[in-house]
Amino acid sequence: MAENGAKRIRLGMVGGGTGAFIGYVHRVASRIDGDYELVAGALSSRPDVAKESGRNIGLAEDRIYTSYEDMARAEAARPDGIEAVSIVTPNHMHYSPAKAFLEAGIHVICDKPITSTLEDARKLAAIKPANGAKFLLTHNYTGYPLIRQARELVASGALGKIRVIQAEYPQDWLTEATTDDNKQASWRTDPARSGAGGAIGDIGTHAYNLARFVTGLKTQAVSADLTSFVPGRQLDDNVHILLRFEGGAKGMLWASQVAVGNENGLQLRVYGDKGGLEWRQDNPNYMWFTEFGKPRQLLTRGGAISGNAVSTMNVRIPSGHPEGYLEAFATLYSQFAAIIRGDGAAYEGLLPTMADGVEGMQFIVASVQSSQNDGKWTRLSDV
Repeated sequence: MAENGAKRIRLGMVGGGTGAFIGYVHRVASRIDGDYELVAGALSSRPDVAKESGRNIGLAEDRIYTSYEDMARAEAARPDGIEAVSIVTPNHMHYSPAKAFLEAGIHVICDKPITSTLEDARKLAAIKPANGAKFLLTHNYTGYPLIRQARELVASGALGKIRVIQAEYPQDWLTEATTDDNKQASWRTDPARSGAGGAIGDIGTHAYNLARFVTGLKTQAVSADLTSFVPGRQLDDNVHILLRFEGGAKGMLWASQVAVGNENGLQLRVYGDKGGLEWRQDNPNYMWFTEFGKPRQLLTRGGAISGNAVSTMNVRIPSGHPEGYLEAFATLYSQFAAIIRGDGAAYEGLLPTMADGVEGMQFIVASVQSSQNDGKWTRLSDV
């Protein structure tokens, strides 16, 4: 049983076999609050790896599948079949499994970006799920408690009219050319599996989604410069983008996988005519908030100035004990579980949706088109 006494949701997984980083993260996140039990999986497109991976994590032999099609069909027919599925495959393998499970009436939890192409994203959004099946896109950084508080501060007017938004996500792990035996790098730098975007799709969409989530401002247009610095690399490894938002706010976004000395340096800064805030993912339990003309205030996770956001924070341990990446993922899983059970009204509008996924693909396509046209301003609504 879950900690709140509710019955655990039966969960399946597509992808995430032995050695897959993001599959491991999803499995841990689903267990943190006790809301899910992983009971089935098609963990690899290679039958031998699928079987081995399923056994390694203790799945029953008859619920280890070698294809997601078989899994969707069989689990939908079982009285004890899965109620939700996590899709943690490379980008080009998001659309078909998500479609299969939604049409089978099984809730879908999908890693980002939603698909590898905008066309597939729109096709997925047009599907009519059976049995009211719901969809969650795991832009996990929206699950951090202080990001929820930042969103509330903006919405409350504490920052005034938003003027400037700066988001960045630098890494350095793709600074040199990679080989095919680097599984995590090989698919991310392959257009056939990753889609039209490299760094912009892998981490740029996270920075973009975070800016949109906190400010609520709708993007009008982008002016982008996407670069592949590593010789022979087919997709971008460094991205500079200017953004124009409705209402006149201006933004800058930098994402890089060749910024030596950076690990996962996601940052967000938002400035209005009354105040500003600054947050870093590598120290996520602290956020600076400043009202114009007053000293800076250091806000802490679950601390004295939490406002109404505390009800949606999922703060699990007292302030001063750090929570981070896995807990942020777990918040999305836990709150989606509440929505699945029908008691998650408080979380509606907070969890990343199909629409957010489609917009993320519009952002990628518009940025790629802009870069190909020497930074020409490109409206998201035109792609």
